[in-house]
Amino acid sequence: RLKPFNRLQVILQHLKMSKQTDSTAEVLLEKRGGAGIITLNRPKVLNALTLSMIQQIYPQIKTWEQDPETFLIIIKGTGGKAFCAGGDIRAIADAGKVGGRLARDFFREEYILNNAIGTCKKPYVALIDGITMGGGVGLSVHGHFRVATEKTLFAMPETAIGLFPDVGGGYFLPRLSGKIGYYLALTGFRLKGRDVLKAGIATHFVESEKLPALEKDLIALKSPSTEDIADLLNSYHVKSKVDQEKEFVLDEHMEKINSLFSANSMEEIVKKLKQDGSPFAIKQLETINKMSPTSLKMTLRQLREGASMSLQDVLMMEYRLSQACMRGHDFYEGVRAVLTDKDQSPRWKPAALEEVSDEFLDDCFKPLGNNDLKL
Repeated sequence: RLKPFNRLQVILQHLKMSKQTDSTAEVLLEKRGGAGIITLNRPKVLNALTLSMIQQIYPQIKTWEQDPETFLIIIKGTGGKAFCAGGDIRAIADAGKVGGRLARDFFREEYILNNAIGTCKKPYVALIDGITMGGGVGLSVHGHFRVATEKTLFAMPETAIGLFPDVGGGYFLPRLSGKIGYYLALTGFRLKGRDVLKAGIATHFVESEKLPALEKDLIALKSPSTEDIADLLNSYHVKSKVDQEKEFVLDEHMEKINSLFSANSMEEIVKKLKQDGSPFAIKQLETINKMSPTSLKMTLRQLREGASMSLQDVLMMEYRLSQACMRGHDFYEGVRAVLTDKDQSPRWKPAALEEVSDEFLDDCFKPLGNNDLKL
């Protein structure tokens, strides 16, 4: 029999070994075949992203990037409902209220991770099955491949909680076709299933039930190139028939979206929507009227400026904006109304677009000196 001390050592050793695959860990990191696999594992909260998850994922991506035996990285979520529904917003709000470090550290480390994904030297495959919003978009959209399924639900709903579509939203949203990115950013409109592909957010569409087989085939590839991975994804993509005939949900509205959301200011967008007066325009007005006026103005400027910036410069700009939101009123009020009290009636300050001054906005975009994000 083992002496008590030895037994403890064995147990500790065992715990260390099982840490990576322990079903209670909030993120699982494992190497299978030529693939590094990241599994977001908080199914009860739709795999919402915490700072400690970010702190585990980032160094692992960097390690795999340097490893000659790792040929691709796969990221997915557990539980069948969500890939990742976003960042752990409530924890950030609690910290921000009392000036806690999390309100700085979370955004800083999250954006550093977003950049690592955007610059990753290994092919990066995100299986965005289920809800993919906010922070979950940041974990997927900057990688080489994004595989949507019929269960994918995409949105950037930040203007409804006094934030802005961050995690590099200022980079990828204005680069979508026409003004669709501006529309998604300002209204928080949700795209489902194949529409996520048609909007240009996903690169492939595969039925949800085929994902385990796809993953197995990806793992089995022998020293694949990016092209080999693309070929495998394409072979699954062309076989997926779900909703193939359906036209893009926004097709009939694209002309309006492109003209109405091309205005230079939020006031002008609202004016154009009112003048248009169609059922579609009226619906957008109703949505926009619920959003934080500060967030709307911040977001429009973020996207207009981000359209011609590098991902790194966008993330630096967004870090400044995140800290402006932490200093402000609307983020805490939005979290209260939507997540805490759930009364869905936030009292925004200022309450009207006209009251959000250009001086105030300029201040939100100002450099933070030593506290700026460094990438």
